[in-house]
Amino acid sequence: MKRFSEGLRIQLKVIQALLIRELVTRFGRENIGFLWVMAEPLLFAGLVGLVWTFVRGPENNGFSVIAFVVSGYIPLTFLRHSFGRSAKIFQTNGPLLYHRQVKVLDFIFVRVTIEAIGAMMAYTFAAIVLVFFDVFPVPSNVGALVAGWAVYVAFVLSVCVVLAPLSEMSEVVEKLVPISVYISIPLSGVFNLAAWLPPNAREALMWSPLVSGMELMRYGLFGDLVTPYYDLTKAFGLTIVLMLIGLILCRRVRRTLTLT
Repeated sequence: MKRFSEGLRIQLKVIQALLIRELVTRFGRENIGFLWVMAEPLLFAGLVGLVWTFVRGPENNGFSVIAFVVSGYIPLTFLRHSFGRSAKIFQTNGPLLYHRQVKVLDFIFVRVTIEAIGAMMAYTFAAIVLVFFDVFPVPSNVGALVAGWAVYVAFVLSVCVVLAPLSEMSEVVEKLVPISVYISIPLSGVFNLAAWLPPNAREALMWSPLVSGMELMRYGLFGDLVTPYYDLTKAFGLTIVLMLIGLILCRRVRRTLTLT
């Protein structure tokens, strides 16, 4: 147990160092620096929300349109950035593997963590501002909102653990990563609720952990206005399966990496 705790302490220090390195490398020390990780999803979500408000009006199906779009688009932006930055991540950070304590999984975890923190900051900031203008509800169930985020982030992390080694094994995978983001949109529950769909389509979407996470988030935000549909057994089952596949692929790729 002592050996495990010591190893965990060292690994946490490695992750902390990699987080700082990644933030400085990506955002520098000038201008607003790290805050760009929050500003980017906030700008995207705000612009899409304004377009939807202009097209559909301020309310739709009893929801504030801008609140509905922002609550879905910010997690989608997190997914898009995480998938995109997982490609060729080992090749980019290869020289750091000379340090025995640095593992290939650390790179993936750090990238996804940064994107998750930025998305959560953007979500919180947008909520505070929009609540002030009375176009965003005060969360009805914070526990469900946090649980939904956890399901969403865990699944995105598991997919990145698979995409990262695959992108090192084939150039085609790197080209397909942006396409995978667009494929995931109808399977993510971003622009619709499961309750609005026919029962057969709803049942099929329960195989998407993204939908379960989004339904929980929306229920935590809008409360009784939403009838949530989710399947945590399938969500965590698929997440664990993908994570195991990704760990096997990462182990295989690590053996073939050339450190330069």
